[in-house]
Amino acid sequence: MEKQMKLMNQLVADLAVNFVKFHNLHWNVVGERFKEVHEYAEELYDMINEQYDEVAERMKMLGSFPAAQLKTYLELSNVEEIEDRDYQIPEVFKILKEELEKLRDLGTEIRTLADDSGDFATVAMLEDMIIAYDKEIWFMEQALK
Repeated sequence: MEKQMKLMNQLVADLAVNFVKFHNLHWNVVGERFKEVHEYAEELYDMINEQYDEVAERMKMLGSFPAAQLKTYLELSNVEEIEDRDYQIPEVFKILKEELEKLRDLGTEIRTLADDSGDFATVAMLEDMIIAYDKEIWFMEQALK
């Protein structure tokens, strides 16, 4: 369970940093379909925010303390921040897709650990997250064709 909690804390941190990163893309996207992509990025950071809270609360239910400091998030997270500048739509989709793939992979690793320990509530939570990531990744793959 210790490794699972460590990885869940990394997931909390990755979700928190991505929440900011996705806002950056939401605010700074430019291009012909600005409004659509601007609103889509907002939907994604809203999804990330809900997942951030859900994972942290699950950690509390399991008797652990989720990371809750920005300094700690930056130490734990594997998410690289991006600069404040204009981002063309294909670049926005590429960045969003890469981050969702990383979240999916980390979620899958935690899900496997949770399943091995009989933590079926965490398994179910992560499976829902993974399904959501797969769908959004597919949307972006179609948009990038």
